[in-house]
Order: sequence, then C-alpha cells, then structure tokens
Amino acid sequence: LGAERRARLPPGEMGWPLVGGMWAFLRAFKSGKPDAFIASFVRRFGRTGVYRSFMFSSPTVLVTTAEGCKQVLMDDDAFVTGWPKATVALVGPRSFVAMPYDEHRRIRKLTAAPINGFDALTGYLPFIDRTVTSSLRAWADHGGSVEFLTELRRMTFKIIVQIFLGGADQATTRALERSYTELNYGMRAMAINLPGFAYRGALRARRRLVAVLQGVLDERRAARAKGVSGGGVDMMDRLIEAQDERGRRLDDDEIIDVLVMYLNAGHESSGHITMWATVFLQENPDMFARAKAEQEAIMRSIPSSQQGLTLRDFRKMEYLSQVIDETLRLVNISFVSFRQATRDVFVNGYLIPKGWKVQLWYRSVHMDPHVYPDPTKFDPSRWEGHSPRAGTFL
Repeated sequence: LGAERRARLPPGEMGWPLVGGMWAFLRAFKSGKPDAFIASFVRRFGRTGVYRSFMFSSPTVLVTTAEGCKQVLMDDDAFVTGWPKATVALVGPRSFVAMPYDEHRRIRKLTAAPINGFDALTGYLPFIDRTVTSSLRAWADHGGSVEFLTELRRMTFKIIVQIFLGGADQATTRALERSYTELNYGMRAMAINLPGFAYRGALRARRRLVAVLQGVLDERRAARAKGVSGGGVDMMDRLIEAQDERGRRLDDDEIIDVLVMYLNAGHESSGHITMWATVFLQENPDMFARAKAEQEAIMRSIPSSQQGLTLRDFRKMEYLSQVIDETLRLVNISFVSFRQATRDVFVNGYLIPKGWKVQLWYRSVHMDPHVYPDPTKFDPSRWEGHSPRAGTFL
C-alpha cells in the first residue's frame, strides 16, 4: 500500500499468516458469545467503528456502526458484493451473492412479485394456514416431547417447497430437505474440502440439489413443449416465464441458483426466527398473554363465512409484528454481510483500499446501546410507533 496509505488504514491487526482472525472469529461463535469477537477490537482499539483484520483469506475491514453500514450499502459505485469464494461455491455463481449490480437488479425485479406481491401472498396464505394448523395438531398428538427446531424447519420447508415447486412429490421434497440440511452445515463451517469435513459434504449436497432441480426443470419444459399444464403456477413456472424489458429469459443455471438461494434463505431463517420468537414469548408470560389476546381478538372478528386467514387479518397483527422485529434485532440471523471496494474509499475517516473486502456487522449495530437502549433485553414495546432510521435495523 505504501507508507502514506497504510497510515490511513483503520486500527486492528491482521493476525496469523493464512489464518488471520478466523480462529478468534470461530471461537467467539462456538463459545455462544458471538459479540466477543468485535468486543475484543473495541477493547483494544477503541470505538472507531471500523477495524482491519484478515478474514476468509482476504484483507478485510470490519464495519460496525449504523452510519458506516449505511454508507457501504448505499454506495454501489465504490462497493460490490464480496462474499467468500466458499459461500459462492455453495449458493451458486448465478445467485444474488455473486451477481454484479445490474444483473442483481434485473433478477430481483423478475423474482420479487412472485414471492412478495399481493396476489402471490394472497395465494400462499391458505396453504400456510393449513400447514401450520396440521403441524401443531401433529405435535400435540405426538404424546411426548418433540425436537422443536427440527419440526419447525420441516414445517417451513414444506411451505416453501409448495411456493417454489408446487407440484413436487414427497420423494422430491424429502430429497431436497436432506440436501439442504447438509448444505447449511457447510455454510457455517470452515471451507476445508477434505473427506469428513462439513464443507465437503455441503459441496456434495449442492450437486444433489442441482440434479433434483434440473430434473424438475426438464420435466416442466417438456410438459410446456407438449402444451400440458400442471394446474397452479408456482415460483419455478414464473421463473421459466419471466423476461425483462429486452425480452431476455433466465437460463437453467440462473433459475437453479435463484431457487437454491431462495429455498435456503427462506426456510432456514423462518424456522430459526419462529423458534426464537417462541422461546422469548415463553420466557416473558406477560408478552405472551398480550400476543395471544391479539390473535384471539382477530379470530373473533373473522366472519363465519370466511375460510382461513386473509392478508387483511394478517395486517391487524401489530403486536406480533413488534415481537418479530424485536426477535430479528436480538437474534439477527444474517449477522454479517460482505462487500468489496472497487476503489480507495474512506469510511469513518479511515481508508478502505481498492480490492479489500468489507464485512458489515449488522449484529454490532443491533446490539449498540447508543442505537438501542438496554440492547440485550427482549422488549417488543421499543417498536411501538418507532420507525428506525436508515442503517439501524438491518
């Protein structure tokens, strides 16, 4: 970098050769004290909000403040996605984690409405309602204890497979679920591609997932060629049909990587957040009573002629929404994300050199007492009438 640029780097340390700060990073998370990693930088170098280290085989700047995260996320000229190569290999080179900005915007535009649009959500709600109800009954009828997170993951996976691959049979669903479980273990492990290591198993699981999804895709295309319709339209059908303003359609690799990414992100995050929300409500009986009373009031307001919940009912769940936001803040499933500097740029007065990776520590923002008073306390009421300023709720 040269003496002048080096002098303008954030405080920090590059750690051991090759390994860098990874041992300290993994030790903090394996110990159940994830905040210890950033806390060690704050303790040694002060509250500068940016620190340098060597992470995931790259020189890296860690950004831990709301203002810094906002700057990096909003500056598409100075920063591009910079996820580790190991993550890209698992999720897919044609998924959002590896796309250039223009392509990311194009694919997101093509896929947003089929997932979050009003018509899509209206269509999904009845199936979600039935699946949750039948799952609760099955757990109650079990007679003993159930492994709660495992059952929640199965339930959310059943829902998301229906949304994305509506016609998938049970064998396909089971094959996908097994492979996704193995893929997720690898996402949280060191990228060691040797027999016996989780990352090696995750690469194998990805190959199986691609094979299953390619098989479904081939069947859909063959049926379309013959003019055969499968009934309802799911996410895969919409991705096959999608075309941008230039008439460009998605190729098979793009469709498969988008599905791998969405299926993985959707069911894992939903399952874990539902588990933690349940745990927090169980630990806080007064909050549980308030959330339950709100649901009972909504149920009483539903006319007898209505079958199941509607989006109108869903939008009345104001306190439950606060519970969920507070769970997302406190648990923070996506605790960090990755960018890469395309040119020399300054954040909080410190230099991020061109080519360096940037880690945005969302969790540090959510646990900052200057942003959220008493941040370790589960307090849904902090969201009452509160609109978080940009960069503070990630």
